[in-house]
Parts: sequence; structure tokens; C-alpha cells
Amino acid sequence: MSASGIQTYESNSPEETFEIAKKIGEKISPGSVLALEGDLGAGKTLFTQGVAEGLGVTEPVVSPTFTILQVYDSGRCTLYHYDVYRIEDPYEMEEVGFDDFIFSDAVSIIEWPERISEIMPDHYTRVKITRIPGEDPDRRLIEITEVGRQ
Repeated sequence: MSASGIQTYESNSPEETFEIAKKIGEKISPGSVLALEGDLGAGKTLFTQGVAEGLGVTEPVVSPTFTILQVYDSGRCTLYHYDVYRIEDPYEMEEVGFDDFIFSDAVSIIEWPERISEIMPDHYTRVKITRIPGEDPDRRLIEITEVGRQ
């Protein structure tokens, strides 16, 4: 579904969120950057796991919260998975070679991109995952937007 450049999906379960992400992973191009926004527990790592499966990644995908970066080489292209929640200064990302990785032929997924907004690439795909209010805690709204800065 698309309205004014935003693709919107409604997910009723973790399995649906995973499948939405898997379909994206099946179509995503090498060199793409996905910036995942959402509260703690919104499903960012689950979404990453779905994209990874769509890319054909065979090893377990876990949140790199304490290491900042996990690298997966078993898919059709390399997947770089960043969790920058603990980053205090965006320029700390230089220590993990952010520029070298982000501008490569790999797919990069960044959780908590708002913490490093100053050094995000000019073009990326923003994926915002929010809980849908109500009785079912598993319902999510997933909004996907192409971002380009000049």
C-alpha cells in the first residue's frame, strides 16, 4: 500500500511482521540502508531477522546491543546489523568503521538511527514500527519511507 511515498503495513502478530520484512529482504538491493525506528520491544530485531531470512542468511540473527555491529556473510550479500542504542556521540561509529561499511555493497540495517542522524547517509529507507493501541499487544503499524537529503 502506498500513499504519498509511504508504504504502510499493518501487522497483527510477530509472524506477520517477520513475513513483511522477509519479503523486503527478498527484493532489497545490495548497498541499501534500512533505518529502523521504534520503541524498545517494537520489533526492530525481529524485522531484521525477517530481512536476513529474505537475504538467505543462514546463521542466527541477534541484536548487537553490546557490540554495536554484527556481520552476516551467509546470504546473497553481506548484512551489517547495527544497534546504536548505546552510542553517546555519533562519531563513536568511526571506531567500528561505519563509513567503510555503510557505503559498501552490503545491506545495512541500523536500529536507533536517530542517535546518529548527523552521520546517516544521504539516502536510506526509514522503517518506523509502532504499536497499534488496543487490547492486542502484538499489533504493529510499519511505515516505510525513502529518505533523501541534499
